Amino acid sequence: MWWARPAARAWTCAPAPAGARAFHAALPGYAPTPLTELPALAPELGVARVFVKDESARLGLPAFKALGATWAVHRALEERAGGTADPGVTLVCATDGNHGRAVARTARLLGARAHVFVPQGVYPHAVRAIAAEQAEVTRVEGPYDDAVRRAAEAAAAPDSLLIQDSAWPGYEQVPAWIVEGYSTLCAEIDAQLADAGAELPGLVVVPAGVGSLAQAVVTHYRSTSYGGTRAREGSPSGPPPALLTVEPESAACVLASLARDELHTVPTGETAMAGLNCGTPSSLAWPVLRGGLDAAIAVTDAESARAAEVLAALGVSSGPCGAAPLAGVRAALAGPGAEQRRASLALDPGAVVVLLSTEGAAANPHGSDVRGEVKPARRA
Repeated sequence: MWWARPAARAWTCAPAPAGARAFHAALPGYAPTPLTELPALAPELGVARVFVKDESARLGLPAFKALGATWAVHRALEERAGGTADPGVTLVCATDGNHGRAVARTARLLGARAHVFVPQGVYPHAVRAIAAEQAEVTRVEGPYDDAVRRAAEAAAAPDSLLIQDSAWPGYEQVPAWIVEGYSTLCAEIDAQLADAGAELPGLVVVPAGVGSLAQAVVTHYRSTSYGGTRAREGSPSGPPPALLTVEPESAACVLASLARDELHTVPTGETAMAGLNCGTPSSLAWPVLRGGLDAAIAVTDAESARAAEVLAALGVSSGPCGAAPLAGVRAALAGPGAEQRRASLALDPGAVVVLLSTEGAAANPHGSDVRGEVKPARRA
């Protein structure tokens, strides 16, 4: 399953608002996550250099979600009470694991409370990890959308704040802050590539659930200030990279929407790529993805599992979602039609490829096992 629109590279947008990176840098325990070069993959992919952004340990958690949760909570509290933590406030969200744990951790560090709604199909280890952050956990006998509705109802109570990482009409400010939080990851990549003496990336590959992280990536690399910022910082300048999203074949809502050129819902099945098991793209992310994505591809659980095994052998801890970008770029650049797909990405032998591994194996105790977590509805 493949979709491409090379004209996307000419699309531009306003840059992400400033502030998130400085905020994160001031947090206790903050450090940029590694950008690891994997020379063994370059010949296979037919490019000069391959890097993996390893999010297996981000602010003490095994996934990138803390970037969005901490910034969104900060901004929400700032608007609510001048940024001071209110011990009486309860942060509410729905989750299949990583986002809920990040919100619960943030609440605990602020001395606030957290109430997390968990849909059916989430593994007990994820629920235990959320509860260990001193959060109240409510199991919902239904899919993710049901958990979101329950969370929104609970957040209507006094002294409650909904910190949800998916948007819908009428609820977009907090999800927008979450996307802004992810911009720190992109800024780190710029600095790390410069430190490694690398050229601008020719291709950036990102896993897409409902598209919030992909929205942050598109916003960064399609920003009207991107090339100028790089030049001012002494980094190489050049054309913006191609941007490729990767989804499970059983839940390829972004790809389906791009192919139809309209927001589209797909039925979801079972997949080990739990955080990507999404039926509908975020209403906030969709216009950005529609404008700035070059290509989208869907992969099988088996392909993701093999990619996780390859990354593990090369020293990178990655769960099924985190390994999806490697699975996707391997599928895009190999097999029948590969030359046409490579051409649509404008990928030449001197290119630098960056893969975003969004979770470590610790986020999913089954590792590359194709069973994984199963979640039958959408998320961010």
